[in-house]
Amino acid sequence: MRVTQGTFSFLPDLSDKQIAAQIQYCLDNGWAVNVEFTDDPHPRNTFWEMWDLPMFDVRDAAGVMLELNKCRGVYGDTHYIRVTAFDNNHGCESVRLSFIAGRPSSEPGYALTRIEGPGRSLVYQTRSYATDKPEGDRYRGQG
Repeated sequence: MRVTQGTFSFLPDLSDKQIAAQIQYCLDNGWAVNVEFTDDPHPRNTFWEMWDLPMFDVRDAAGVMLELNKCRGVYGDTHYIRVTAFDNNHGCESVRLSFIAGRPSSEPGYALTRIEGPGRSLVYQTRSYATDKPEGDRYRGQG
């Protein structure tokens, strides 16, 4: 099951050239770009670990790509990696663009659990199969 989140979730994974073009677009708009990673990409898990500080002063996509590739070198086969662009202009101050730029070679997917409550009400809950293993080992030995 392929996890889809962010701006380009409906497209196949972007190539490095396409990622660099999107990063340059963000930088040209004055947005701060940062690289984040997680081993639990649950849709409600919006706070991923930051690879480094947001790159407020970088104006060339090559600098962000350097950090992205460093993060891939450490977490590339065991974590999801995303690029996020933050607009700090007064009145906006929010994420403008976010997309997955790296993923584990094997994605275990999610379980959908139906819970029946009072009055025949139904509640659905998602649980990542990845969380069956301890943090740090969730994607090792799969595939």
